[in-house]
Amino acid sequence: MTVELKQASKVIRGITHIKPTSLLLEAGHFNVLLGQTGSGKTSLIKLMAGLDPLYSGQIFMNGIEVSKLSPQKRNISLVHQFFVNYPQMTVFENIASPLRVAGMSLSEIEGRVEEAANILQLRPMLNRRPHELSGGQQQRCALARAIAKESQTVFLDEPLANLDYKLREELREQLPELFAGRGAVVVYATSEPEEALLLGGRTALMEDGAVIQFGDTPDIYRAPRNLAAARVFSDPPINITRVIKKGQYAELMNGSRWVLKGKVADLVDGEYIMAIRPHHVTPDPCGPDSIEVQGTVLVTELSGSDSSAHFEMDSDSWVSLAHGVHRYQVGQKHQFYVDVSHAFYFDRDGRLVV
Repeated sequence: MTVELKQASKVIRGITHIKPTSLLLEAGHFNVLLGQTGSGKTSLIKLMAGLDPLYSGQIFMNGIEVSKLSPQKRNISLVHQFFVNYPQMTVFENIASPLRVAGMSLSEIEGRVEEAANILQLRPMLNRRPHELSGGQQQRCALARAIAKESQTVFLDEPLANLDYKLREELREQLPELFAGRGAVVVYATSEPEEALLLGGRTALMEDGAVIQFGDTPDIYRAPRNLAAARVFSDPPINITRVIKKGQYAELMNGSRWVLKGKVADLVDGEYIMAIRPHHVTPDPCGPDSIEVQGTVLVTELSGSDSSAHFEMDSDSWVSLAHGVHRYQVGQKHQFYVDVSHAFYFDRDGRLVV
């Protein structure tokens, strides 16, 4: 099963929501749409689902053009971040609702509902109504409806966004297993890079209504095509600064310099843009290639077992993310260590060079 877009675009009242996009999404793995709020993830899902009209281009499902077909004729399921269940119906009736619309026999409906309920641990709750369920159980009900329908394409639009941390972690681990071997194309939208990495599969990075890079998730994480892709695939924000290459050395604007190794040493001398993710900027030395820098701490945060510090260095804003609890004094200068072996280098146009 495949979903293919050929120069598909979405324009409403003269405003472009999705720029001409060509994309091939396949079954057998998660297809993740990763981008910040407003990047076009939901708009692209609505376009593929047939909820919004296509302005130009074509959409194919399993080789058949569906550009002008209604959502009902595309054999799809859609799970939102909000718990969309019918309040007057029981859990059983909610899961069964698309099967009844399809005209299935009662015995087949019961079999499919029970199978989906077993997979999502909802069997004891089949006679309850949505208001009697927790948030996690309500979202399980929506997922069960998608599984029972056995759609060719399943769209999951930030389905875990409104759950608490523990439930989100639990369901995220289960999702790949829930859809494994079902032969459906699964499209998952998220604004969290960590979630894309955990789900694996293939990822499309989105910005301003355009797919700026698409490929195997680990590959594009390790080698973002350009500076925009590096920004999308980093949370907290990736650190960006200018660097001058002279011979075998690289030098920051503050005078910090180090010996270049590997492919970056072969670059032509000149100015480049260096980008490095926050977890490679730490308050303690983090490897043999660490260089020491100094910055003024602006904001500090403690998230779980990690400490982050936002600091200013040479008028650039930087972020450090390190395991454990670290004592920072806001407004004071602090030593940080940058592991330059993990840096990306881009040319002045933002294209990856190393």
